[in-house]
Amino acid sequence: MTRSQDLLPSERRFLAAMQALGSGRFEFLQVRHGELILDPWPTTVRYVEFSGDEATVDSNAAGSAAQFFARLINIAAGEILTLEIRNGQPVSMEIELANEEVAGGRP
Repeated sequence: MTRSQDLLPSERRFLAAMQALGSGRFEFLQVRHGELILDPWPTTVRYVEFSGDEATVDSNAAGSAAQFFARLINIAAGEILTLEIRNGQPVSMEIELANEEVAGGRP
């Protein structure tokens, strides 16, 4: 079993990013000579589900819609790849974070 202290610095950095991402995926992750290439940072896609339990933004945007708009505030730059809607409310989205490392950022 590999211990975190046995990992290369780039592997420790990526491990922290995976843990910070939670649910999602990394795309276009390059490997050279057995080592991850993290410059440029791989495309990061976060998967977000909305529960509909949070307070309303106003009378027209309740529950999961409020969560959706609240999530947008924390995104410096990105592109929503998919936004799934059920019964007129957002239930999940996949967002590509624009060359942004996930580690240390706000979810």
